[in-house]
Amino acid sequence: MKIDPDSKIDLSAQIAKAIRDGIIAGSLPVDERLPSEAELADQFDVSRPTVREALKRLAAQSLIRTQRGATGGAFVNRLRFEDAYGQHVTTSTLLLSMNSVSFQTACEARYALERACAPLSAQRRTADHLATMRAETHRQAQPGLSDEAFCASDVAFHRALVDAAGNPVLSYQLAGAVEAMQPLMNMITFTARNRETIVQIHTDIADAVAANDATAADALLCKLAEYTETLAQSVFAKRDAQKAGTAPQS
Repeated sequence: MKIDPDSKIDLSAQIAKAIRDGIIAGSLPVDERLPSEAELADQFDVSRPTVREALKRLAAQSLIRTQRGATGGAFVNRLRFEDAYGQHVTTSTLLLSMNSVSFQTACEARYALERACAPLSAQRRTADHLATMRAETHRQAQPGLSDEAFCASDVAFHRALVDAAGNPVLSYQLAGAVEAMQPLMNMITFTARNRETIVQIHTDIADAVAANDATAADALLCKLAEYTETLAQSVFAKRDAQKAGTAPQS
């Protein structure tokens, strides 16, 4: 593991990358104890505070864990898919917000990914997945439910649908689609949507998954995507009309 002391990149970041690359390459296997701070400082020819900062970076990414005691130290952690959800969602949210991704593009990507899970979800769903989907549709139908709570329930419903596919790689990949794209889409459409319509579609999706009917689940996701895009178009038309100082054409 080497670093470039003449590089403009922060030394602690270089050390963290070198160790991370070793973990990815397998030269630093899971549960292996890393050299001590003093040993790493000598190895990279840097100060111990610089090494300490590098280790903090790795710990923040859940790549290492620290144990106290005589046999303690920094150890390579076994990163689980669930541990990486938060960073993935944050990165996806930042990418969407910073790069002006159009609503149509986000909607197209989100539902294309979710539809890819539908056949597996219809085949592999468990009683727990169905119970979560049913509970969320019931929650969404409650009068007086706030917009924030409805949006959170919306995300939870689709999270259960995706997780029902029983594929941790898909669940991880779609964490960005469901938990980053969907809230941003909800922020745009919540003023125009009809909750009863969404609850009915969600109920029908749960019924299709319960019946192992992948074709119906896919068709219903298409229906939901079309409804979502229609809502967005009406919202954008209203905004454009307000900016122009005119009423939208009916």
